Amino acid sequence: MYRAIAKNKRNTVFIILLFLVIIGGLGWLAGYVYGSWSITITVLVVATGYAVIQYFLASRLALGVAGGHEIQKADNPRLYRIVENLAITDGLPMPKVYIIDDPAPNAFATGRDPKHAYVAATTGLLDIMDDDELEGVMAHEMGHVQNYDIRVSMIVFGLVVAIGFIADMLLRLSFFGGGRDNRGNGGGNPVMLVIGLAAMIVAPLVAAGVQAAISRQREYLADATGAMTTRHPDGLASALKKLETYGRPVRKQNSSMAHLWISDPNKPGVIAKLFSTHPPLEDRIARLQKIGGGF
Repeated sequence: MYRAIAKNKRNTVFIILLFLVIIGGLGWLAGYVYGSWSITITVLVVATGYAVIQYFLASRLALGVAGGHEIQKADNPRLYRIVENLAITDGLPMPKVYIIDDPAPNAFATGRDPKHAYVAATTGLLDIMDDDELEGVMAHEMGHVQNYDIRVSMIVFGLVVAIGFIADMLLRLSFFGGGRDNRGNGGGNPVMLVIGLAAMIVAPLVAAGVQAAISRQREYLADATGAMTTRHPDGLASALKKLETYGRPVRKQNSSMAHLWISDPNKPGVIAKLFSTHPPLEDRIARLQKIGGGF
């Protein structure tokens, strides 16, 4: 378990570097195609600035989009005490606890580190889960906090959106302005123009695929971390079975934050599952049952 967490943290560096390479490549292509290296500089500055802003503000934005409101112990003693006990068990600071008024059963964790963490649960989740199942779900979310998945999610989220924004901006420029060579003449190198346009289209898809792959692995790890915390993986396995049976899209969310939830809120179709941010619930349940056999 601890080796997996250490590997997870090391991979974070490579993930960030990969996204920076994609952004840098888009900037270089834009500078080459349009014959102006100032575009490259602008792309890199804008992308970096946007990622930094997202790092500090995305958590509250996600909570706002979901419609969450912060609670204290007196507001919902059951949920608050479960999170409090898990924080003590894991040796983590107490995160801020939010409830989302939504009948769809779901939950997520966000923040940039354990000292600035938030966990949220929907009213639908609280209604259908017994105490063991709710503890399993919140242990999973606290696993994301403990493993620093919340930091990676915020960084990756910011970089993915930045890549999409840059690619969209450059594609619009290509349609309305066309490429120019270094002397300011129209046209440029037609081969490089085609390559550049193709890269601008493909880059967001690659970024989304990488984001989905990262998120799927972190869901497995958070499941295992939560099981190690509670020493009762059957609680989370039972909760996931209920999510599989009663799950439905939450009312206030968008695709950019789908990777935060414990269960995919979008219910993707066959093609969309290629970019799904969550592994199949049945696979997660099977892994938890295997872990349970080891206790």
